[in-house]
Amino acid sequence: MLNEERGYWLAWSKIPGVGPILLQRVKQHFGTLHQAWAAPITNFAEIEGFGSKLIATINKSRLQIDPQKLLAEHTLHNSHFWTPADSEYPRLLLEIPSPPSILYYRGKIQPEENQGLTPCIGIVGTRYPTEYGRRWTRKISTILVKHGFTIISGMAAGIDTEAHRACLEAGGRTVAVLGTGVDLVYPASNQKLSEEIQQQGLIISEYSAKTKPDRGNFPARNRIIAGLCRAVIIMEAPIKSGALITANFANDFGRDVYVLPGSLDNEQSLGCLGLLNRGANVILSEDHLLEMLGTIPKFDLKLNQTKTQPTESQQLSLPQLEPELAQIINLMTHEAISFDLLVEQTGLATSTVLASLSQLELMGLITQLPGMRYSTTS
Repeated sequence: MLNEERGYWLAWSKIPGVGPILLQRVKQHFGTLHQAWAAPITNFAEIEGFGSKLIATINKSRLQIDPQKLLAEHTLHNSHFWTPADSEYPRLLLEIPSPPSILYYRGKIQPEENQGLTPCIGIVGTRYPTEYGRRWTRKISTILVKHGFTIISGMAAGIDTEAHRACLEAGGRTVAVLGTGVDLVYPASNQKLSEEIQQQGLIISEYSAKTKPDRGNFPARNRIIAGLCRAVIIMEAPIKSGALITANFANDFGRDVYVLPGSLDNEQSLGCLGLLNRGANVILSEDHLLEMLGTIPKFDLKLNQTKTQPTESQQLSLPQLEPELAQIINLMTHEAISFDLLVEQTGLATSTVLASLSQLELMGLITQLPGMRYSTTS
């Protein structure tokens, strides 16, 4: 059944006009993509964003594509990939409104990392850093590795490369998110770095093998970097830097954004200063950064591993629950409840409910049941 659902994720990803956000709406509406594939075509008119032209495209595609045959053929050329139907799919990406339908990978998988139990932090910045930016990128990467963090970046020239290299040199684990297929290295000068990352970490991409660099791919890549982390650090970034796109995604996804302060005379820091002006967290020292990161509950691994599961009454009175989380879990006090009913009864946005459910699962407070139904853990 699991393998079958993988085929439907792949099939839906091939339909023109159905991107990650619309595909999430399809899944929420029908329960599974298998059910959506078999549903009457007229049902799609009930979903926001599905006009007559797109519905006609879906109808035509469903007649032309055999999901299981497509899966078998695709696997011949792309043997290592996850879909949201796979248990190994990174859990934090399920919190964002546009999780990749397909995620290709090369390297060493760490199950705890994929389950959101290992602290991951993004480090990004300009392709043309100053010596100050390079030095502090290496210092921060190294200290974070020593405290058990996985470093996430984009393997671009400049800050990304410095973050990956410093992490590897410190014996840490790093994940590179590409805007190309995982079989291509961009820039080519990072060929050796790519090989080293695969030995000590992971390379991932939502683009299939042989996909070449394209300007449109990199903003989409940046949302994955932000989605994989609980916090993102912007080291140096000019006003029009792609790193600012990552920061904006992080903010939209509810991730913390930290910024290395720079000089007004340094063009490569003007984007960072703008982020600070809009409320990002300023990094004053390595110890200051670690102190700020220590206030994020998801990074307190020892707490999660040593505490016993609270009783139902304790769960409902946990003071650290945010209002949305408390509102959702209080609807599950007696029996399982469907996703659609949660959206209806809370009045919250669909994306907010999805993110909250993922967070409650990671906290060990609820369990997802078949048919997108949820209940408190017993």
